[in-house]
Amino acid sequence: MERDYLGVGWAFPVDVDPRGRIAVARFERDIEQAIQMILLTPKGQRVRRFDFGCQIHDLMFAPNDATTMGLASYYVEEALRAWEPRIIVTSVDVRGDDANDGRLLIDINYEIKATHDRRSLVFPFYRMPGD
Repeated sequence: MERDYLGVGWAFPVDVDPRGRIAVARFERDIEQAIQMILLTPKGQRVRRFDFGCQIHDLMFAPNDATTMGLASYYVEEALRAWEPRIIVTSVDVRGDDANDGRLLIDINYEIKATHDRRSLVFPFYRMPGD
């Protein structure tokens, strides 16, 4: 019964399964894909739901400094708390990527409410590096 709460939804990105039907994501995978969808959607982009998404996209041209990393952490945590009710966000840590100056790596640790399963996800956020 508790796994039913985790849900089943269209796979992200939308695809078809081998039988020609719309592919679905189930349970924990559905939650992971929902998190990605929330973070990849800039606020104001979705029609009739302008507050959906994550404000992190406002940092696209921000410098790679502690302020930007702090804002990124805040925006990600705020968006997930607002739009993914199946999880509890336990921490969001942002670090620069040594291999790519324009990329921030966002470590998201969360707990699935229904199963108390602790999980983590690394979300890469690509910014436009300054001169």
